[in-house]
Amino acid sequence: MLKKLFVLLFVLAVVAFGLLNQLQQFRQTRLALTGPYYDLPAGSSLSGLCRQWQQQQLLSKSQCLQLKLLSVLQPELRSVKAGVYRVQPDLLVNQLALFRSGKVAQFSFMLREGETLKQSLLALANAPYLQNDLSDEQALQQLINWPAEWGASPPNLEALFFPETYFYTAHSKASDIYRRAHHSLIQQLEQAWTQRDTTLPFSTPYQLLTLASIIEKETGVISEKPLIASVFINRLAQRMKLQTDPTVIYGLGDRYQGDITRAHLKDPHVYNTYVHFGLPPGPIALVSATSLQAAAKPLVSDKLYFVAKGDGSHQFSASLPEHNRAVQQYIFGKKP
Repeated sequence: MLKKLFVLLFVLAVVAFGLLNQLQQFRQTRLALTGPYYDLPAGSSLSGLCRQWQQQQLLSKSQCLQLKLLSVLQPELRSVKAGVYRVQPDLLVNQLALFRSGKVAQFSFMLREGETLKQSLLALANAPYLQNDLSDEQALQQLINWPAEWGASPPNLEALFFPETYFYTAHSKASDIYRRAHHSLIQQLEQAWTQRDTTLPFSTPYQLLTLASIIEKETGVISEKPLIASVFINRLAQRMKLQTDPTVIYGLGDRYQGDITRAHLKDPHVYNTYVHFGLPPGPIALVSATSLQAAAKPLVSDKLYFVAKGDGSHQFSASLPEHNRAVQQYIFGKKP
């Protein structure tokens, strides 16, 4: 009797050893999941995944059975959490605990400084796993929380969202990103307004935001921004037209095809600072913190003009004759 029991135990031990060895090898089985992301819908289970992978011929019926047995030894494999996960194309069965971790993939969407709101909204089409629930201006308008002490809400939504990189998880809503972006803009603008030079000709934060947007479009050189701001402040103080091309381009909208013509400079649209005195009625682009700071604290100077030097920077001048010489040098290539 003892001999039979010993034989039985020996056979069971051999079977168990063989099974464990087989499961150990199975742990190293590679799943040819199409990546780089794998979407686990709500209500997913290990059994459901087995059936799905069997239908997709990623696992055989016997391998599905092995996976269920493996989950007995590794309970962390039994339950999975919904979400989109970043997976390697050669994911091992032993790494399926990833689907229980809840460490879902992070995606990013960038609002770029200098872009218009229209341009940023168009980019939503290329944002992976992001629900675009901003199909019209009314949906955007509902996100705006303009401080009452700043006066009436802005007449349009341009520049009311702060440009930076926003992270989100799959199936998030675009409105959540733009709500965060608007909140960030209010914080940045409030800081700039509080710290501004109070002698500046701004009666509202919205006017400061408007000038900051012009600075944003005029230069990408951060060190130049306070001097660019100084030029515009000096021109406003002397009742000179701002005469800045980006405002003309913005007002033209889709009519602008890449070159400013004489006719464009004479176009009477409200953003044309070659025609109208003072600031345009609102911002023309998404505004960075450095442009807000420059508009709030311009450099003190006597400069009234600037011209692009061709390397991204500008030549500044205090008089029209000086400016004309700079134009001849940097635009027409004539030596001074």
